[in-house]
Amino acid sequence: MSRGVATLNPERDAIVITGIGLIAAVGDDRETVWQAVRRGQSGVRSLAGLPEIPAGLAIGAPVRTSLEYPGQLKTIALCQQAAAEAMADAHVDLARIEPQRFGCAVSGHMGDTGWFDEQPGRWPAPHAKDLPWWHQWLPNTACSLVANRYGLTGPRLCHSTACASGLIEVLSAVRAIRDDQCDIALAGSAETFHPLFAAGFQAMRVLATHDDPQQACRPFDVRRSGFVMGEGAAMFVVERLSHALRREADIYAEVIGGKMQAQAYHLTGLDAESESLAYLISATLKQARLSPDDVGYINAHGTGTQQNDVVETRGIRRALGSAADRICLSSTKSMLGHLVNAAGSVELAITALALRDGFAPPTVNLTDPDPECDLDCIPLVGRRSPFEHALKLSVAFGGHMAAMALRRWNKAASQFDYVRKAA
Repeated sequence: MSRGVATLNPERDAIVITGIGLIAAVGDDRETVWQAVRRGQSGVRSLAGLPEIPAGLAIGAPVRTSLEYPGQLKTIALCQQAAAEAMADAHVDLARIEPQRFGCAVSGHMGDTGWFDEQPGRWPAPHAKDLPWWHQWLPNTACSLVANRYGLTGPRLCHSTACASGLIEVLSAVRAIRDDQCDIALAGSAETFHPLFAAGFQAMRVLATHDDPQQACRPFDVRRSGFVMGEGAAMFVVERLSHALRREADIYAEVIGGKMQAQAYHLTGLDAESESLAYLISATLKQARLSPDDVGYINAHGTGTQQNDVVETRGIRRALGSAADRICLSSTKSMLGHLVNAAGSVELAITALALRDGFAPPTVNLTDPDPECDLDCIPLVGRRSPFEHALKLSVAFGGHMAAMALRRWNKAASQFDYVRKAA
């Protein structure tokens, strides 16, 4: 392959995904998780009897992972595990990349609350910690430790934007590359159960209940009652296309658009008219130079709450018009749970894999669609669909919203087209 590709016009240099690391309740690596999601396999189960689970959280989608040292936060361990898989998947040779041109963006997380254990009546820790809690107290600890492990000294970014955090970190990494602050970046997020989150969501009455845990989360279904908390992580290697071609990297997809928007409406409520969400979708498609008819698949935020699913449907219809009738979308939270800070990154990974394989994953438990959620939500069974473009949406508490548009990577044809246009 010609090494001259690296000298192409940087203003026309696309941004591509070359590595994915993925962990969720249905598997501890990328392909295991993806195959389970394709099958519609749920990772939700009863949490009774697990000592590390906060009281009151009856069901969830947990993951098991080994800590690297006693007292390590599970969130940090998951970030490191997903980052290692993404770096290996991208075949990154750190000796051939300037560390100053390698960025890192990992979303904020709950800090170590180990000092709570010393307070009478507090939630008990499963074991005594050998690591002082203040070593992991800051919400940017995972970002720092992941970057330090690989000696990355490019821009280091960390955001806390609720359920949009994971997607916003990948968008931020893409922006850092476009701004010429770096050529390549490691980006993503992780989430684990925490008693404060669990107590807050329980007080808000947004957690789903059901006699059968795997039937609990029912996005877009008339009998939906809320979401199920989940654990997991996803990390990506994103880089300039010229950089990827120079090192002969395999490519999953091209990031062709991404926008952030907000609703100035309510801390936890959503604007019923969905004006901001519709604007976000339209702006993302405009940046990506796509028409509504070009979108083949949408990975929805799809929490399974009464409010979210209707409002998200309205926003999609408002933005896409009649094309919405021809687009399929799904909510993988029905299988993996709501990963809060990691929801956007885990679901973006699923979206990229769906593009790669031409397969739209299902929304499980969707047996009685809500008439107000009148889109093709791929009920129960996924379907083969060789779509070229996909959209990932995140709609978070606090009014944060984000969207990203991906294009399937068609290897030789896309590379030739890029070289021809940029020459």
